[in-house]
Amino acid sequence: MSTYIHEHKDWPNFRWSQERLADQLAAVRHRQGRLIGHMEALGFHLRAEAVLQTLTEDVLKSSEIEGEKLDREQVRSSIARRLGMDVGALTPADRNVEGVVEMMLDATQKFGAPLTVERLSDWHAALFPTGRSGMSKIRIGDWRDDSSGPMQVVSGPMGRERVHFQAPAAHRLNQEMRAFLAWFNGREPLDAVLKAGVVHLWFVTIHPFDDGNGRIARAIADMALARSENSSQRFYSMSAQIRVERKAYYDILEATQKGDLDITDWLEWFLGCLGRAVDGADTTLASVLKKARFWGLHGGESFNDRQRKILNRALDGFEGKLTSSKWAALGKCSHDTASRDMDDLVKRGILTRNPAGGRSTSYSLVEFV
Repeated sequence: MSTYIHEHKDWPNFRWSQERLADQLAAVRHRQGRLIGHMEALGFHLRAEAVLQTLTEDVLKSSEIEGEKLDREQVRSSIARRLGMDVGALTPADRNVEGVVEMMLDATQKFGAPLTVERLSDWHAALFPTGRSGMSKIRIGDWRDDSSGPMQVVSGPMGRERVHFQAPAAHRLNQEMRAFLAWFNGREPLDAVLKAGVVHLWFVTIHPFDDGNGRIARAIADMALARSENSSQRFYSMSAQIRVERKAYYDILEATQKGDLDITDWLEWFLGCLGRAVDGADTTLASVLKKARFWGLHGGESFNDRQRKILNRALDGFEGKLTSSKWAALGKCSHDTASRDMDDLVKRGILTRNPAGGRSTSYSLVEFV
């Protein structure tokens, strides 16, 4: 009996139950359409802000799934600059951030262009600008060669590793990727949302690169989802939802890759996750509208650059408590300057001190209508 899905003689002739997926696919398509309708009703600037927030989350969370934490302000600034958006002072981004952003925007903004070996190689090179993954030197922009052993997904301490999956041998990669790219670029009579689920699984199963396969698989899926809507504007983040459901994501991937070529269970999970991602866009929309109302109320007032920057961070959904120490770090200023900035906003009724005092004093935005 075959151990992995790619070892079956009919690989990669996936099959699934249209009957089991029909209602779920129709529901997801309906939610997609309703979300796009809501967003189209917004003005240009609010819509652009929603896209910026969504793409920022997508880049951050796709990296977090792989255990890499990027700087939010660098990601946001990199995306805004590439989209030509005026968001005030831009935070310089390091080359790792620039590379991830470059890949994601190429996938979603140029979703109609063919996916090619050269394009995938460029994405991979962008993800690893130093030619290394951590401390290890890897092949950049080229398929893995398995010179150090078979490509395996493992977990656990050294000496007691658990092998979750073993990818096809390196000598198969040229043939495997030719088949994958021909199918992805072909005019398969298949709903583009289902196609996104299939290509995600297919690419991550081939695992053609030394590293970065998960992030590239999610970028390809985002590309297919953009095709499903015929729009480069992203209002929901599949990667952000996968990050929330990371254990279930890895569990269903492992079960599917150790199963047969019936991938109905995987597609059911993918459609469910996508539906929850679309529903989660309501949070983004609420945040964008709240930010617009705030600046509508206070846009005529005078704020220094630090205050404007950190108020925007708070309106975007601040992680953790806002303290004077955090203000000083974000504003790149002294603790005394941070305290003066915050005291000014308290007096103006924009910030309020939370009940706990002393060293643990934190602040929140005053609720407004």
